[in-house]
Amino acid sequence: MSQRKRASNTQSSQNKGARRLEALVGDDEDDPSFTQPSTSQVQKGLDRVTPAQVDLKTAEVVQFIFVKDQKKIPIRRADIVKHVVKDYRNIYPEIIKRVGRVFETVFGLKLVEIDSKNHIYILINKLEQLEGEPLNMSPSNPKTGLLFVILSIVFMKGGVVKESMVWNTLKKLRVDPGERHEIFGDVKKVVTDEFVRQRYLEYVRIPHTEPLEFEFRWGQRADMEVSKVKVLEFIGQLHGQDPQSWTQQYREATAPPAAPAVITSANTSASASQR
Repeated sequence: MSQRKRASNTQSSQNKGARRLEALVGDDEDDPSFTQPSTSQVQKGLDRVTPAQVDLKTAEVVQFIFVKDQKKIPIRRADIVKHVVKDYRNIYPEIIKRVGRVFETVFGLKLVEIDSKNHIYILINKLEQLEGEPLNMSPSNPKTGLLFVILSIVFMKGGVVKESMVWNTLKKLRVDPGERHEIFGDVKKVVTDEFVRQRYLEYVRIPHTEPLEFEFRWGQRADMEVSKVKVLEFIGQLHGQDPQSWTQQYREATAPPAAPAVITSANTSASASQR
């Protein structure tokens, strides 16, 4: 095979890799035809419907989000509007405010907007977060254990780590991304597809690398759900050391967390007034 043809094939595989990565993340663009209604528009819309209709639509949105959240995939406002609130667009801020209240008071969950530009939401467990508990590490949830190990690697390496280091570490744990695992199946797909879609991990291409290289970072959901203190305690137990031995990581783990953008009446009103 000529050098030119080999170069062409290499470029083609690189382009496929880049397109695959874009497909993993998905199309996060919001619906351009939908404009967030103002406070006055919402009030006019509420005057045209009954309280029972608003309650019913709120319940439908709650159910829709529950179904979507089963796979821990972030929920887009565009999908909520398209599939559930289509005929109630003018009161969307009121509906989503009530939805957030239902999740918090009835189910102990928080509906959090992780992307205010494209309006993307996730559900996080409010009760576990208040108790400071990490992700469920029980043997009945092996994928969570795999995720926790990867997040620990990334955290201990300063927040960014090359994928080759992650794969090499997993191999030492007898989880080879090049082989089909009896529990996880396609390990590489679970890590670079499922965990990325769930926003536990970011899988980012490193610029100007030949062949292509990627690196992992914590995703937005991990930042909100996973206790870095627990990660550090886990590493400390693993190495038989005091967690404070890792000065930089300990300082980061014990720093006050930033408050998430929980869906409340205050921020939905503010969002409406800005438009």
